[in-house]
Amino acid sequence: MYKVLKKIKKFFKVAGPGIVTGAADDDPSGIATYSQTGAQFGYGQLWSMAWLFPLMVAVQESCARIGAVNGKGLAAVIKQYYSKKVLFFVVGLVLVANTINIGANIGAMAEAAQLLLPVNFSILLLFFTALILVLEIFVSYRTYSKILKWFIISLLAYPISVLLVSQPWDEIVRATFIPNIEFSFAFFFVITGVLGTTISPYMFFWEASQEVEEERARHLIRRNDRPRGLKNFLKDLRVDNFIGMLASQSAAWCIIVLAGTVLHNNGVTNIGTAADAARALEPLVQSFPYSGILAKALFAFGIIGLGLLAVPVLSGSAAYALSEAMNWRDGLNLKFKRAHGFYGVITIATLIGLMINFLNIDPMKALVFAAVFNGVAAVPLLFLVAKIARNKKIMGEYRSGIISTGLVWLTFVIMSLASLSMFYSFFQ
Repeated sequence: MYKVLKKIKKFFKVAGPGIVTGAADDDPSGIATYSQTGAQFGYGQLWSMAWLFPLMVAVQESCARIGAVNGKGLAAVIKQYYSKKVLFFVVGLVLVANTINIGANIGAMAEAAQLLLPVNFSILLLFFTALILVLEIFVSYRTYSKILKWFIISLLAYPISVLLVSQPWDEIVRATFIPNIEFSFAFFFVITGVLGTTISPYMFFWEASQEVEEERARHLIRRNDRPRGLKNFLKDLRVDNFIGMLASQSAAWCIIVLAGTVLHNNGVTNIGTAADAARALEPLVQSFPYSGILAKALFAFGIIGLGLLAVPVLSGSAAYALSEAMNWRDGLNLKFKRAHGFYGVITIATLIGLMINFLNIDPMKALVFAAVFNGVAAVPLLFLVAKIARNKKIMGEYRSGIISTGLVWLTFVIMSLASLSMFYSFFQ
């Protein structure tokens, strides 16, 4: 028993940016997009989870290693080795993509809360925005990172539900590994969203910068110096990243399966509201009284919990990117008075995201649109990640190997083709 407890303690000690990034990847936008693909196509896009997993691991591990080896965030590395035009194009993409995502997530949190509370939508928007800003600005990074890890528990509702529902396992196994492609705008729109919410620009910047924060916390680096003692740190980084991405993709797979079985197979092919998405969790509580209300409560808890995790990641990654580009002090370990610009970006991005919700955009549709936008925006960023991770001048002995490089370039090609196919099919 003591050995088991020791292993668990060791796991949570290693668990860091990769685990949090993986959990944040299944944010409200992810849940909505995966639910929509399950409802609309059944198991037709389930194969994307298995095929994307090694690509996701390779991309995020490359980004994390870039940050760890250089002791700088991704934007700072781009600033050092590329032109200002490239730098501000990249930072601009991240700011726009993240702000849209922030707005969609806050809106989804408010709509999910309305499933349980008869409170005005606008009041809930303001409440969640204020709560997120207070936590991110005034709570220390160490405390905040510990809080973030616990929100991962909310994802357990989906795998538990999958096991409770009678499933056509033969069909599901085939759909998991055998690709199915439909040549239509609807298919390419949703698959681009799946790609974008799985491999998102904000994840690149967040995990790279958080590895630097981890190095500072372990006293492996002093500001503006390259880190020391990387061998063990990179070993922990790879384990942390692999587990985080595995947990993320496993949860996403479960969401698609559940939506396919509970929604699509029962004639629900479009998720228009939070209540529609919540129906996927009804089998988990069907033996209890008021099962409909309990399903809504579970869904609301997941959306709100993961939203509280994801919005700070989104605004934080935008703040890291712009602060590194502008040479401002950055880091969640710093107090507000020592990093005005960094926290200013967090505040402004979150407030603009809040205001997007007053444009009368449907929250559920906004989540899927945000995922699609991320899928398009990720393409040029993947090109840079592949180039930087393989560059011996930048990465030295820790540059990407042939397999890692090949997987990142393959991700770039796949996401490029998906985006181009979506636009082509739209105009046909």
